[in-house]
Amino acid sequence: MTKNRYKTTDLVYIALCAVLIAVCSWVSIPSTIPFTMQTFAIFCVLGLLGGRRGTIAVVVYLLLGAIGLPVFASFTGGAGILLGTTGGYMMGFIFMGIIYWLFESLIGDRLAVRIVSMVLGLAVCYAFGTGWFMLVYARQTGAYTISVACTENPETAKYANLSLTAVTGPEVITGSTRMKAGTAQKLILNMLSTG
Repeated sequence: MTKNRYKTTDLVYIALCAVLIAVCSWVSIPSTIPFTMQTFAIFCVLGLLGGRRGTIAVVVYLLLGAIGLPVFASFTGGAGILLGTTGGYMMGFIFMGIIYWLFESLIGDRLAVRIVSMVLGLAVCYAFGTGWFMLVYARQTGAYTISVACTENPETAKYANLSLTAVTGPEVITGSTRMKAGTAQKLILNMLSTG
């Protein structure tokens, strides 16, 4: 007889926390990117269940929405919502869980570790979601997109209408990491934004 990986109580806690996230997502202020209580629920779930079970609860919540159950903001659901403009923020919830899980398993389960991992997870979630939003929104509205990079054949060039590449070569100062490349990108962006 094999030992079950998850106990029945674990599965019940995961299901209840997935429902908690869904209920908190319905409390929303509508806008282009709706303000919801989802993020609060994600923090609660991770704090209550821990990294492993909390991340699984987030994935269960997203899977429920992906199959069409109305668990997302404004009682919506379906894969179209996950692939739409706000889908990156919801996918970022998985990164929040993974970061919390990593911190918990590598450093320990202390209050300071929880706070730092949640703040870092939120920053990653917002960065991923904002990048996703800009890309999808630009595609949907027909906006002209420009990629600025300092490497030859950048990956971002595939998704942009125009790719500007400034090949700066190796760094002059030993120990410097991408100083010339950062300066070149900043100069290009300044020229584009100021006309």
